[in-house]
Amino acid sequence: MESKKLFLASFFKDVAHLFPAFAGQDIQGKRVTFIPTAGIPEKIRFYVGADRKALKKIGLITDDLEITKATREEIAAKLKGNDYIFISGGNTFFLLQELRRTGADKIIAEEIRAGKLYIGASAGSIIMSPDIGYVKDMDDCSAAPYLKEFTALNIVDFYPVPHHTNFPFKKAVGKIIAKYGSELKLYPITNKQSILVDGDTVEVRG
Repeated sequence: MESKKLFLASFFKDVAHLFPAFAGQDIQGKRVTFIPTAGIPEKIRFYVGADRKALKKIGLITDDLEITKATREEIAAKLKGNDYIFISGGNTFFLLQELRRTGADKIIAEEIRAGKLYIGASAGSIIMSPDIGYVKDMDDCSAAPYLKEFTALNIVDFYPVPHHTNFPFKKAVGKIIAKYGSELKLYPITNKQSILVDGDTVEVRG
């Protein structure tokens, strides 16, 4: 039985108030490894700073880990040493490419399976699914030229669909639901909702 605990959001800033109760412990001064890497290929990335601020506002200390620049030793030390792991939004394909290239994917999966609390926002939530091919209508996969297939971290058996009904992703989300709704276990969430995973329990809040 895995003791995994995941807080999966579209836009963390909008659901940060739900986090302390979900964490189930005093979070003041806890350190969170903050991975902003998915935002690198994107033109708009205000949400990365907004999420970082939201984490600080609820009492967490963010420790940035930009995996395209970090050494393998640094990646392992921060992911294993800090209390929580946070992956922000951006391009999911680029994110997966870089997590794999650096070996961070394996360490993150191991840490989660060992019980470390994980927080994902948008791409950071999608990456937990079995495979990210379903978000091609939302993210440009040409941002990850070295990614040959789309098997993701496979921590959950469902497929988060962030930004449901929210601008500017409303159309893309509609396409994803129309295309995969009958074959995949999709979990569409708005920017004001979060998917809470605690062991085998999965619930949408907000």
